[in-house]
Amino acid sequence: MAELLTIHDEEKKLIQDAYRQLLRSIKSDMDEDDSKMIRKAYEMAVQAHAEQRRKSGEPYILHPIAVARICSEEIGLGPTAVACALLHDVVEDTDITLDEIELEFGQRVRKIVDGLTKLDNAYNAESPQAENFKKVLSTLVEDVRVVLIKMADRLHNMRTLGSMPRHKQLKIAAETSYMYAPLAHRLGLYNIKTEFQDLCMKIIDPDNYRLVADKLKVTKKDREQYIQEFIAPLNQKLEEAKIKAQIYGRPKVHLLHLEQTEHQKGPF
Repeated sequence: MAELLTIHDEEKKLIQDAYRQLLRSIKSDMDEDDSKMIRKAYEMAVQAHAEQRRKSGEPYILHPIAVARICSEEIGLGPTAVACALLHDVVEDTDITLDEIELEFGQRVRKIVDGLTKLDNAYNAESPQAENFKKVLSTLVEDVRVVLIKMADRLHNMRTLGSMPRHKQLKIAAETSYMYAPLAHRLGLYNIKTEFQDLCMKIIDPDNYRLVADKLKVTKKDREQYIQEFIAPLNQKLEEAKIKAQIYGRPKVHLLHLEQTEHQKGPF
């Protein structure tokens, strides 16, 4: 691991633990080359982001590690995408160049990291949301992993917005509601779409968010009991038919997102 000049021993351990959790989260079969690629990407990202911190004060490297873990654990992407997620901010935010990326990882990784960098650079806060959305969609033509990694990046940013000023939270939540939530739905990432909606509501309408959250907590036990009562006769019939199976159920605890007016709706 690269020497961290501005990070204390406790933070080094935190980073190393996060990296180990990332490795455990990877579902794809990996060969020796895959493992080496991810390790090399991790070490490059650690060194590149060594002197950077997030608004919360934590080492910045924890963000790309978290994004990479979302890619593997929640989206199901493979080793190449994990490596690219670790590197997704190095060209834009550090002195690392695309030529260096290609030299170390090859053209495939360069292409994805380049797509992520161009996507960030192309986004213009002054442009209409529909125009910015077109820029996001255009990357799907090149490699869908660019958008999927960007989706993971936005999800982690939404989960950690607490340190941002209120006006920036509202702006990012509005972008997410308009662009990323409907896109996640179209890509079949329904859990991520739901979380986007919940997190947006928490920021945009915190009073109703708390109201709905409290009601869900109160009724959770009853909903769990209903599911078990529903499953019981199904299990009995399966046993009688000598069919080995397991039935799972869970109460849907996500928050309802606010009903949008026609002019607020996303592009889908």
